[in-house]
Amino acid sequence: MPFGSTEEEVLAHVPRDVVLTVTTTEARGLEPTVDLAVRLSKNGYATAPHLAARLVRDRAELDEIAARLLESGVDRVFVVGGDAAEPAGEFSDAEGLLLALAEGGRDFSHIGIAGYPEGHGTIPDSVISEALRRKAVHAHEIVTQLCFNPATTTGWAGRLHDSGITTPVRVGVPGSVNRQKLIRVSAGLGLGQSARFLAKQSAMFWRFFLPSGYRPDKLVAGLTDQITSPGNAISGFHLFTFNDLARTERWRQDRLAALS
Repeated sequence: MPFGSTEEEVLAHVPRDVVLTVTTTEARGLEPTVDLAVRLSKNGYATAPHLAARLVRDRAELDEIAARLLESGVDRVFVVGGDAAEPAGEFSDAEGLLLALAEGGRDFSHIGIAGYPEGHGTIPDSVISEALRRKAVHAHEIVTQLCFNPATTTGWAGRLHDSGITTPVRVGVPGSVNRQKLIRVSAGLGLGQSARFLAKQSAMFWRFFLPSGYRPDKLVAGLTDQITSPGNAISGFHLFTFNDLARTERWRQDRLAALS
């Protein structure tokens, strides 16, 4: 998340071969996200900023953002609808923004979109499924929202594959995040967005306050054998760090060492 200390923490703890995403916060708008993505790119990172459609005013602003990113070497984006209660302008969903990017000739080498193994809290499953089908033709990757049940995720990925959507799926998993860090991050989102964040991530908060705390090992282990399975398009993991970069990177390196 594009907070004041994020760039410094990335430089201190994250190797440059790790692809990064930078989320957008409703309270701060798109500028901090774009600015951080550009600065990290200049420091040698492959970075994908989140473009929240409901925060973009119009095609002119979208074209300015896309031009700035591409000219700075940022050729990856992650397109979401966003949780803003009202659109800032002409884009109410991710599909509209994806179409505008394509029509504007902005050639990003990698476009990610969101997937919802457990559905969406406010949008019917049928609407989400149809929207994903239409968006997938514009995307190189689907990154799932958090789901703590491996069977639910693999079942969803299998149904997606059976329906003809073979876009690679990267499963979203919380990194090894300190509970105090998570609370500070949620508090820094702004009142409205923080409330929605807490509501959407209530299952994660419950796990963080168990006596044993939370580590991603069990969740990752339950999904690892599904990577490159012929029955789905699961291609790997996407770690949500919630800005606990040092702790999550230590966990990642430990897992890699255990596999070697």
